[in-house]
Amino acid sequence: MAPSPPLAKGRGARSNATSRCIAAEREAFDDGWTLDDAEPAQLTTSVLPDMAKTIIARNSSPDIHFDRSINPYRGCEHGCIYCFARPAHAYLGLSPGLDFESRLFFKPEAAGLLTADLSRKGYKPRHIQVGADTDPYQPIERKLRVTRQVLEVLQAFRHPLSIITKSNLITRDADILGEMGKAGLASAAISITTLDRKLARGMEPRAATPQRRLDAVRRLTDAGCPVTVMFAPVIPGLNDHELEAVLEASAAAGATGAGYVLVRLPLEIADLFQQWLASDHPDRASRVMSLIRQTRGGKDYVSQWGERQRGAGPVADLVARRFAAARARYGLDQPRRTLDATQFRPPPRAGDQMELLFG
Repeated sequence: MAPSPPLAKGRGARSNATSRCIAAEREAFDDGWTLDDAEPAQLTTSVLPDMAKTIIARNSSPDIHFDRSINPYRGCEHGCIYCFARPAHAYLGLSPGLDFESRLFFKPEAAGLLTADLSRKGYKPRHIQVGADTDPYQPIERKLRVTRQVLEVLQAFRHPLSIITKSNLITRDADILGEMGKAGLASAAISITTLDRKLARGMEPRAATPQRRLDAVRRLTDAGCPVTVMFAPVIPGLNDHELEAVLEASAAAGATGAGYVLVRLPLEIADLFQQWLASDHPDRASRVMSLIRQTRGGKDYVSQWGERQRGAGPVADLVARRFAAARARYGLDQPRRTLDATQFRPPPRAGDQMELLFG
């Protein structure tokens, strides 16, 4: 595969291929008329409201530890080239490539929808994962504060939650997460894929630097919120050699748990990832893809429950053994904390007190 140069500065994808949900296809090509290579253009981010009618998504996947989640945003400006959520943009008629990281959607009614859901008679509280697909602390959250509003509702209802990010912006909400963490109502996960700032900038162009993620681990831990570090994704031949170093640094920053996920390349991600490898790491692109395929039965990806997260075969088994050993060595093998759903209490509404006195 020929290397694809960046189409836009500071972005992860090297193409903006047409959505698989649209019959007509677009493909850029060199017509031979351009005498000099142009500098990559700046790509402007657009943000539109997503007028969702529901906010809590439910799933029955047997290989993840939660059955309900909240995603304040669609698309993600972090631009992580490996992001498993990219193909979902195709359902919007947009490209999982550059569109995914530049044409974003936010849910302005998220807090109101959540309040209505949690207030329903007969609602049964169970742990909610915030940010199961796209990052709840991507750059637009600094201004829009949708995630902050969701956390405020969950705190008011004393509802258990976990949240995952690769952004230092999560420390803004340490007041909520710390208080809830101390009460057994909240936990956080920080994704740290590498300690190499250059590699991080290439794979995750608009995410926080590795050091700032470690800082987030420390600040959340100090606030009282337990933190698990996710070495995810593990990419054989690219970042897998850092597994032990990432876990050691995370433990030193105060993390109490660790997890990992083998790189997943479903649907359009396989082509996008290979374009990026050919552009940014041409010296090892073939080797990396060979190792990935060795964990997927010779394919780019296998979607089978359980195997999709961990892979199979000698390469995947070696990663699993190394992870288990490092996790134990650095004290990150504590049992997963069970969040307390018994504290759930809908807060009093306006007029409730008057009804008690005069009703």
